[in-house]
Formats: sequence, structure tokens, C-alpha cells
Amino acid sequence: MSQTDDRGDGRYRLLVDAITDYAIFMLDTEGRVISWNAGAQRAKGYDACEIIGDHFSRFYTEEDRAADVPAHALRTAVQEGRFETEGWRVRRDGSRFWAHVLIDPIRSPSGELLGFAKITRDLTERRSAEETLRRSEQQFRLLVQGVTDYAIYMLDLEGRVSNWNAGAQRIKGYRPHEIVGQYFGRFYTEHDRDAGEPAKALRIAAAEGRFEREGWRVRKDGSRFWAHVVIDPIRDDAGGIVGFAKITRDITERREAQRELDQTRQALFQSQKLDAIGQLTGGVAHDFNNLLMAVLGSLELLRKRLPPDPQAERLLDNAVQGAQRGAALTQRMLAFARKQELKLQGVDVAALVHGMAGLLQRTLGPGIEVATRFPRDLPPALTDANQLEIALLNLAVNARDAMPEGGKLTVQASEETLETLSDVGLPAGRYVRLVVRDEGVGMDEATLARAAEPFFTTKGVGKGTGLGLPMVHGLAEQSGGRLKLYSRPGRGTRIEIWLPQTDVVGAREPACPEFTHLNGEAVRSLAVLAVDDDSLVLDNTAAMLEDLGHRVLVAGSAAEALALLADNPVDLVITDYAMPQMTGLQLAREIEALRPGLCVALATGFAELPPGAGVGMPRLAKPYSQAELARLLSDLAPDLAPAPA
Repeated sequence: MSQTDDRGDGRYRLLVDAITDYAIFMLDTEGRVISWNAGAQRAKGYDACEIIGDHFSRFYTEEDRAADVPAHALRTAVQEGRFETEGWRVRRDGSRFWAHVLIDPIRSPSGELLGFAKITRDLTERRSAEETLRRSEQQFRLLVQGVTDYAIYMLDLEGRVSNWNAGAQRIKGYRPHEIVGQYFGRFYTEHDRDAGEPAKALRIAAAEGRFEREGWRVRKDGSRFWAHVVIDPIRDDAGGIVGFAKITRDITERREAQRELDQTRQALFQSQKLDAIGQLTGGVAHDFNNLLMAVLGSLELLRKRLPPDPQAERLLDNAVQGAQRGAALTQRMLAFARKQELKLQGVDVAALVHGMAGLLQRTLGPGIEVATRFPRDLPPALTDANQLEIALLNLAVNARDAMPEGGKLTVQASEETLETLSDVGLPAGRYVRLVVRDEGVGMDEATLARAAEPFFTTKGVGKGTGLGLPMVHGLAEQSGGRLKLYSRPGRGTRIEIWLPQTDVVGAREPACPEFTHLNGEAVRSLAVLAVDDDSLVLDNTAAMLEDLGHRVLVAGSAAEALALLADNPVDLVITDYAMPQMTGLQLAREIEALRPGLCVALATGFAELPPGAGVGMPRLAKPYSQAELARLLSDLAPDLAPAPA
């Protein structure tokens, strides 16, 4: 060998000995160690003098030696020209390390096997890291697979499903083998697919780093659910997108709960608003009733005192008619305020509507067709029959005005059962739904929202009071039901009156009997104490009583009335109910204590008495006429004891 070759061999030896991260050594043909570098000493723990000449199998575990793994490695290297593997190896101190092993045969130029070159690298740390990562991935896989409330899965770049967890199967209904490899657009509605929503979602996720929406999705069986969806892009180490992570949650129940909460809040707001308006309206109606009573009573007395004069009679008639129209408006205001006095009983709605069919047709005119549809076994509805007739007439007039060119008015009813609090805003129970539907011009949303407010009208000046629908609203509410309005411009209006069901049909009574005489009975002269805090009403009542031949004492308050009673004989007390400091009902109790057996009649402008109060007490409904006052006295006269002298 030349000096140059010696120097080259020396350089290679220096190179190999300098390597410490790899164990590089040679074996003879039998597998005995014949060279040893620093990397081998560091990795395996043997000095060169301790290992050279020993068989390399001592680096293997007992299990591998028993399985003849070392000899197999050498045979493979000879046969295939290379042997490469990873496995456990043993250090001098008996500890194990994970090694990457490469064995190459060393041959002479003639091909004769001279031995083997063996390179071993300690990969324990890398394997530990890989094992940790593998366990982490396995735990993460178990975690994802264990989640059932969320559908968690991956999509490839084209949007095809690449894996599928248990939550996805539960929510969407597909098993993994049915959906993996399929395009995720099948979860979208047909409308959303046609609009390109699936592809749009992936574009947004890729461009903005996240896509989040709520919307309808479709299960395997075709049913829909409301979903919250998040799509995130998955990127490789270089930042390129390799797919998408998609998380879907079924929030149908939450959405329904939120919708019900919003409806309840809206209903509460609307109820509070209408209650506030109702309080104002009721108060105005009460005061207006007092004014009308003074006007009507004064006109009635004036008619008796004027000499016969046809022109004066016409003027008086006009004044009375105007006051009576004002009284009708007041009744509508009280109906909206739910302060009219109703006689709630079972009403055969079908019979009531058929009975007023002729009146409806005359009211609507020949240009409007009236159609009725009622099931044969419709149960009775709990309401006031007379007020329901007035409500239907109001609705018919509104429908007529909404169909100036003519059309069709349909009145129908059905039996309904509500299991829970519904969109109608009524509790669970059995109801009769009375529907009045026209083909008129309809209303926009803004008009519809205010339609039931008192005095709101879309009709021209002088053509509507704005109290028709409020009256119907008040009747429905006071009956324990609800008024619902549905309308669209150009599509007509549907009005639903929901009323509670009942079992028995009540007997009808005349709505407003007119008392024009005293039934031929002469009433003796009575001493009457009239009590009212409104001086106009008080003077009017006193004048009508005196005109009937009775002696009258007047008191502007309950306290004044009690003082008069202490010093004056009285046969009867007629007192207003709504008075400051002490109501008429409280005054009646004081009178009972002071003068037991003295009759007290209550005069009320609306149903303002507390529930159950004033039962059995004589009543006068304001505004009352002289004839109604005389009828009350006639009815009470036989039971009135003469006033003590």
C-alpha cells in the first residue's frame, strides 16, 4: 500500500472516530466486533478493549437473541445487500434504548465477503416523542369520537368527508361507511345547494380563516334541524391548506326556546302597552259617561218643559241622537279597556252567525258575498252573545270598507286544542276559533301592528272611529281568549277570535232593554239621597228624581252623605261607585253599619267593581235615562220601608 493510501485510510479513521451521534463499527463474517468508534462507546457504554472480539449479539435483548434476530440480520445483509430496521438494543449497564440499525456487507474487489459495516443511532428520544404524539393523537381521536353533542369531522380540499365521529352520526343520521368520501353539500337544503352555499362556506373559511353561521341542515331521513356551524381551514407546516375541520351543533331546541322567549317578551310588551292604553281609555270613558249622562238627562227634562214646537223637537232629537252615538262610542272604549260588564255564558257561535246572516248581508250590501263554514259538532264558546254580535258587525263593516269593488266575506269556526303556550299566546286548553276573512286591500306590517289600538284608523275623516277592532280585542280578552290579526297588502285580512270552550249553551237576553214606562205602577214619593263627586251628574240626577215627584238630598262625597244620613230621614241612597277617599261600595258598608236595612243602589260607568263585590246590590249603568231611573225606583219601591220621621 502506498504512503498516500495510508494517509487516506488514516483520514477516514479519524472521521469515523470523530462521530459521536452514530455507533459505527465493523463485524467480521461471524459477527464479532473488529472496530469501535467514539459514537459506539457513547451509545452502548463499552470501551473498545471491552468489546472488540465479542459477538455483536450481546447488544440485542434476550428475546431477540432467542429468536435468532442477530443471525437473521447478517443473512439478510448478505442476501439483499442491506439490512435496516428499528428495535430495542441493550447497553453495557443493561438499560435499553431504541435504535435505528443499518448493516451493509463489506466485500473485496473480487466479491469475497470480508465482514459487515454496522451503523446504529440512538432514537430513544425521538421514539419517545413519537410515542407521546401517538398517544396524544389516540386520546384526541377517542375524545372526538366520544363527543355526541357535536358533529366533528374533516373535509378534504374538495369538501368531501374524510372522517366521521359519533356526534355526527347521531345528529345527521349517517354511519361512517355511508358518508366518508361524499360531498358535504348533501347536509344543506336544496335551496342552499342551488345557491352555492356549501362552496361559499369553504371559500370564506379559506380566505378569512374561519366560517361561522346558523341555518337549516338536513338529516339522512330528510328532516331538518337548525344548526350552528363552524368551519376552520387545516394547514400544513408550510401554511398550505390541506383540508377543513367542520363542527356542527344541533341547536333546534335552543332556537325554539329563544323564539318562544321572544314571542313571550313581545306579547308581554304588547299586553303592557294595550293595558296602559286601556287604563287611559277606561278613565276617559268613565268621565265621558258622566258628561253624556248630564247631557241626556238635561235634554230629557228640557223636552218635558218646552211647549209643543216641531222645529224644537227636531233639534232636541238631533241632540239626543248625537249624545246616544257618543254613548255607543263610550261602550266601545270600555270594551277595549275590558271594563264593560259582560254576561259570560255558553254561546252557539254557528247559530248566532246564522241568526244574524240577514243583518250581515244588509250591512254589507249586494256587492259582497257572505259565506259561512261551521262544523256540525262545534262546541259552545264562553263569551257574551250580544257583544259578540256587535263585534261581528264591526268586523263586517271593516271588511266592507276594505272591499269597495265587492268581494267575499267568509265567517267560519273550528274547535282547537292547545297543548302548551302557543303562538296565539293562550295557555293550554280547548278553544273555539272564530275566523272572519275578507278579500280586501289588506294591511302592511306597520298598520297591522297598530290596528287594535283605540282611535287608530286608516279610513277618511268622519268615516271611522278607530274603535271597532279595539272593541273586539277587549271582548276576546275579557272572555279569556285572544284576538289575532293576519294581513298582507293586496291579499286581504284574516281576523281570528279565540274563545274558551264551554259545555252548556246559555239563554239569550235582550242586549239593552229600553224602559219607557213604569209598568203602570205608581211609586210613592220617596226621600232619596243622591251621592256623586261630579256636580253635573249630581244636579242631573236630582232634577230627574224631583221631576218624578221625589224628595232629594244631594251629597258631593261619601263623608257628606254620611253626615246627611245622621240628621235626615232617607228611603234610598243612589251613589256613584268611583269616588275619591271612599268608594260607593265602601259607603254602602258604612251605611249598613249606621242604618241597617237602608237600600243602597250603585251607579257605575263601567264594570269597575272588584270581582265578587256588590253582589245583589241594585245597579244603574251610566249614562242612565230618567225612564231607567224610574224603573229602578219602581222595582225597589215594594221593598223600601218608609223613612223614619
